[in-house]
Amino acid sequence: MKMPVALLLLLALCNAIKIHGEESNGLCDVNLTLRSRPHSVSILEFGAVGDGKTLNTIAFQNAIFYLKSFADKGGAQLYVPPGRWLTGSFNLTSHLTLFLEKGAVILGSQDPSHWDIVEPLPSYGPGTELPGKRYRSLVNGYMLRDVVITGDNGTIDGQGSVWWEWFTSHSLNYSCPHLVEFVSSESILVSNITFLNAPAYNMHPVYCSHVHIHHITVYAPPGSPYTVGIVPDSSDNVCIEDCSISMGHDAIALKSGWDEYGIAYGRPTANVHIRRVQLQSFSGSSLAFGSQMSGGISDVQVQQLHLYDSLTGIEFRTTKGRGGYIKEIAISDVNMLNIKTAFGANGHFGSHPDDKFDPDALPLVAKITIQNIIGTNISMAGNFTGIEESPFTSICLSNVSLSINSASSSPWQCSYVSGFSESVFPEPCSELNNPDASSSCFSLLKPNGRAAVL
Repeated sequence: MKMPVALLLLLALCNAIKIHGEESNGLCDVNLTLRSRPHSVSILEFGAVGDGKTLNTIAFQNAIFYLKSFADKGGAQLYVPPGRWLTGSFNLTSHLTLFLEKGAVILGSQDPSHWDIVEPLPSYGPGTELPGKRYRSLVNGYMLRDVVITGDNGTIDGQGSVWWEWFTSHSLNYSCPHLVEFVSSESILVSNITFLNAPAYNMHPVYCSHVHIHHITVYAPPGSPYTVGIVPDSSDNVCIEDCSISMGHDAIALKSGWDEYGIAYGRPTANVHIRRVQLQSFSGSSLAFGSQMSGGISDVQVQQLHLYDSLTGIEFRTTKGRGGYIKEIAISDVNMLNIKTAFGANGHFGSHPDDKFDPDALPLVAKITIQNIIGTNISMAGNFTGIEESPFTSICLSNVSLSINSASSSPWQCSYVSGFSESVFPEPCSELNNPDASSSCFSLLKPNGRAAVL
């Protein structure tokens, strides 16, 4: 059995990044210290059978209930050995490590009755895909602290094909479940795991603080509708690094609530560091901001990305009625290959949860710096479509070289947007060549020329 591990958790992350002009290396530069959990049990001790057919929901539930008793004794580990462990949704507990051995596969049941039903998230009002309740995620944490999901590259497989069929045929009774979701939790580590075939999102920290996700592989096939890799949602102090994500829709999407419900909940996504990730998106964006961003998204540092075979490389999404903001975003050192649209900013994206939204709640999109980009086989350089009543401002491009695969005379499209560009090929639209915006652009850069969070 592998040595149990736990995180001496990410409390240092809150001090790892300095905001508003002070230099920072970023949240991901914090050195994590791991220690052994003093107690460990195997799922076999609770009657689980790893044949891929026996339902093990009760075994997981009983094991975790037992391990709660060690919360004040240094915590405990639940060890999952090689096998195919079929289960419905189950909840984790604080001070817990869920360890998946090599060859261990947690399988999500394809019977919806094995997935609990819960209320929609408050920042999303009546719900996302369908009004009303939603299916609970396969692995859940609610108001937890000090939780680790790790292993020797074990797998969590949502077996999402039946959910995708129900989604496309409009036969779902409730909104699709996610694979792993933490709600109102802190000090979370997810590492050395493979996520496959999520019904919807793979990893969804919502209303969380101090989340570290690294060395995970995430995959769903190209035809899977609205599958998304990692979704930091109204969460702060988040590090995502050294991951490989290939999705039917978005690979990484930052969110913070939907229209009046997100505005009222008022919790932004902030202080996020993403680096050294490989992202592929079949029908969405490799890296997306929004469109549900009504609580605000800010202070995001993105570095060393490889984006490939995607509809859009990097996209900022919003619309009238969202309110909120997307601001102080610094993206640098990106390699793109086979991307239809390298950069997008869309002020007319997405729908509304109901007719109660305020059309005068205009979003702010500002202070976005993108630099050191190389793109090969790109169809369109950029499409920036702002909002007439609230134009996108301080969109800053520097040292960008894109090899366009078409003979289009207009590789850029811009409206209701302003910013500054330097050393950009092909030549961007005139709206992005405003010398007056240069000072605000370069305030986003560290003295060494790298991108930094304000």
